[in-house]
Amino acid sequence: MNPLYAQMPTTIFEKMSGLARETGAINLGQGFPDSNGPADVIEAAQRALVEQSNQYPPMAGLHVLRQAVADHYRRHQGIDLDWQSEVTVTSGATEALAAAILALVTPGNEVVLIQPMYDAYLPLVLRAGGVPKLVRLEPPEWRLTEEALAAAFSDRTTVAILNNPLNPTATMFADTELALLARFAVKHDAVVISDEVWEHVVFDGRAHNPIMAFPGMRERTVKIGSGGKIFSLTGWKVGWMCAAPELTHALARAHQYLTFTTPPNLQAAVAHGLGKDDAYFTAMCADFARSRDRLAAGLEAAGWAMLPSAGTYFLSIDLAASGIPIDDVSFCGRLVREAGVAAIPVSAFYAEAPVTSVVRLCFAKIDATIDAGIERMARARALFGGR
Repeated sequence: MNPLYAQMPTTIFEKMSGLARETGAINLGQGFPDSNGPADVIEAAQRALVEQSNQYPPMAGLHVLRQAVADHYRRHQGIDLDWQSEVTVTSGATEALAAAILALVTPGNEVVLIQPMYDAYLPLVLRAGGVPKLVRLEPPEWRLTEEALAAAFSDRTTVAILNNPLNPTATMFADTELALLARFAVKHDAVVISDEVWEHVVFDGRAHNPIMAFPGMRERTVKIGSGGKIFSLTGWKVGWMCAAPELTHALARAHQYLTFTTPPNLQAAVAHGLGKDDAYFTAMCADFARSRDRLAAGLEAAGWAMLPSAGTYFLSIDLAASGIPIDDVSFCGRLVREAGVAAIPVSAFYAEAPVTSVVRLCFAKIDATIDAGIERMARARALFGGR
C-alpha cells in the first residue's frame, strides 16, 4: 500500500455530506444543485441512448462534442481551437486534471499550487512525484501578488495549476493577476493547467477571461472545462481538455489509460447543450445570482457577515467578522449536529497555514431549501453567540 494515500483523509465533501445524511441536516455543503438540469439536454441524452451507438466512442471523444467545444469557445471566449488536434473529452474535469498532471509532472518537478485549492490537486501532484510550491491567498480579497508568485516559481517549476473562478472562495482573478501569472509561466517555461469549470457561472455582468488568451499562453495552457458544471448535471462527469497539439498528444496518452472514454450519449447531449444560444447562459447566471442574493440577504438579516461571491455555486461566511470565536472546523461540526445545516470549512482547502475563519455554503438550491437553511442559520446564532 502506498503510505502517501493511506494517510490521506476522506474528502471533506464526502465527510460533510455523510453527516448531512446521518443527521437529516440541510446540505449546503457539497456543490450540487437541487435541479435536474435543462430538459432539452436530458432529452438529447435519451435520444442518443436509443438512436446512436452505445459502444466505445473514440478515445479523444465524439467528433460532435469536440467540434462543439471548439465552436463554443470561439463564440464565447474568442479562442480559436482545432477540434481535431486540440480538444480531448474526459470523464469529468477531475479526470482531465489527473491526465494533465500525470502527463506533465514527473518526479522532482515543482508545481505551483494556489491555496485554497480544490482538494484533488495536491494528491494528484504528489502521486505524480511533483513537489508542491504553495501560494497562500487570504480573505477578504483572496488576491495573487507578485511577491507570492516570485517566492513559488523557480527554474524547477514545470506546471502551475490555476482555478478561475476559484472554488472555494467564489472569486475571479482580475486580468492583472492573470497577466502576472502568465508572465511568470513564460519566464520559467512552465505550463498552466487552468481549471475553468465555473467559466459560465459568473455574476453581476462579469465575463470569464481564459488565461490561454494572454500573451505567450496559447502554447503553454491546458484549459479544462466541464459540461456537468455548465449544465448543472454534476453526475454526468463529462469534461474536456483544450491545449496546443504537442500538449494534447501527451495529455491524450495519459487519458487513454485512465478512463479511455466517456458515455457516448452524454457526450452527444453536452454537444447539444454547448450549441444553445446566449439567452440560455444569461438566464442561467441570472437564476443562480438570484439564489445567491436570496441566501446572502437572509443570512445578513440574521446577523452573519458574508464575503462577496463573483461566481461558482458558493457563498462564504466570515466567522471572525460575525463575532464567532471558534475555528471553521469546530463550527461546521457543531452546525451540522446542533443546527441541522451542513457547510464546508475553507481550511480544508489548504495544505499548510490555513485560513480558519471562513465557511463555505452552496446556494445552488431551490427557494424552499434556501429558506429552510436561512431559518436554521438564524437559530444557530443563539448557539454560537457572536455579534
